[in-house]
Amino acid sequence: MKYRTVAVSTAAALAAGALLSGCGTDDGGDEPAASGPASLTYWAWAPGLDKVADIWNKGPGKEAGITVTVKKQASGDDLVTKIITAAKAGKAPDLVQAEYQALPTLVSNDVLADISEEAGDAKGEFADGIWQQATLGSDALYALPQDSGPLMFYYRQDLFKQYGLTVPTTWDEFAETARALKKKAPDKDLTTFSSNDSGLFAGLAQQAGAKWWTTGGDKWKVAIDDPATQKVADFWGGLVEEGAIDNQPMYTPAWNKALNTGKQVAWVSAVWAPGTLTTAAPETKGKWAMAPLPQWTAGENVTGSWGGSSTAVTNDSRNKKAAATFAKWLNTDPAALAALVKESGIYPAATAAQTGGALSKAPDYFSNQPGFYTQAAKIARGTAPAAWGPNVNVAYSAFKDNFASAAKTKSDFGPALTAMQDATVADLKKQGFGVSE
Repeated sequence: MKYRTVAVSTAAALAAGALLSGCGTDDGGDEPAASGPASLTYWAWAPGLDKVADIWNKGPGKEAGITVTVKKQASGDDLVTKIITAAKAGKAPDLVQAEYQALPTLVSNDVLADISEEAGDAKGEFADGIWQQATLGSDALYALPQDSGPLMFYYRQDLFKQYGLTVPTTWDEFAETARALKKKAPDKDLTTFSSNDSGLFAGLAQQAGAKWWTTGGDKWKVAIDDPATQKVADFWGGLVEEGAIDNQPMYTPAWNKALNTGKQVAWVSAVWAPGTLTTAAPETKGKWAMAPLPQWTAGENVTGSWGGSSTAVTNDSRNKKAAATFAKWLNTDPAALAALVKESGIYPAATAAQTGGALSKAPDYFSNQPGFYTQAAKIARGTAPAAWGPNVNVAYSAFKDNFASAAKTKSDFGPALTAMQDATVADLKKQGFGVSE
């Protein structure tokens, strides 16, 4: 399943979520946990989660007296708004599927419970960068990682061979490959820069070491225009400006045609890309291959994320221990993980489930690369942590507005990045958050 979002982690000070909220919270104390059998409600959007929950209900859940009912929801900002509204009324569900970048918003609105005592021992099941997304860099644990979207490099093997191109291992090599292709085939592009996809840009900045939101005391610091992100923006803006790559947005009929006809011969995307290519470029099945994302420093194994979600327990749950028990089972138990892959189509965050079982065979679209998931697992281990805050939606919107104009006119990306920074800071202040300069 494709989740076009980016993974999250913030500074340890975020553990005191209420202090970082734009308005104060009314803390009436914890509700006593219900005794006896527990009946839990789980708000989620991933397909097939009800089937996975049935495995729990008929097996370990039945033994423990814990029943889970999945209620299908919309994803993204719609679910974040709905869960915050429900929590303010004291009517949030026991569990919620939360995208990583939404966790700071939910924590600062006092929606999520700290389940470190109940599930903190699961840390070793996940890559460090993924685990940090669920802890927000603190000693607390606000969710169990469920799926992830490590970034990778996809390319047409046949066209690379035809034009004598070498798979780039560094971003410098990537730029040279784009220029070489243009000289040999002016009608083709190595790839495109898409101003529609803020999540991809964020993942690329993450790989470069960016930390867009951090905290100090009771204030947020926004560094969207930090040196790491400036490097990424300058790199891609330079390639667009010189015409070395295309500047059209992705996920359009024109982009699909470019992939399907070979006009675009490579794509920086995430582990879920085979599903997209199956639909966008059906005539090129078996002609693509996957490789690690190019590196800023030769020889490293660092990647960013584009997508992923977690399973969180809410403060409204009267059965937090039972809810945490289910969340841990869902995201670490071999049977549960196998079912998540089969029924929900996810790429599991748990490292043990990233190869073998349902992922022992390459995606049909990549039948020519039998070691697809073995390679993907190695790449995923190098997922870098990222730093996110409570107004990701504002930053993403500003990215689309400002980078769209810059990409269309093939102008400097620097002012677009500054505008993105300024809009994010202004919104935090407007909401009443403390912001350090």
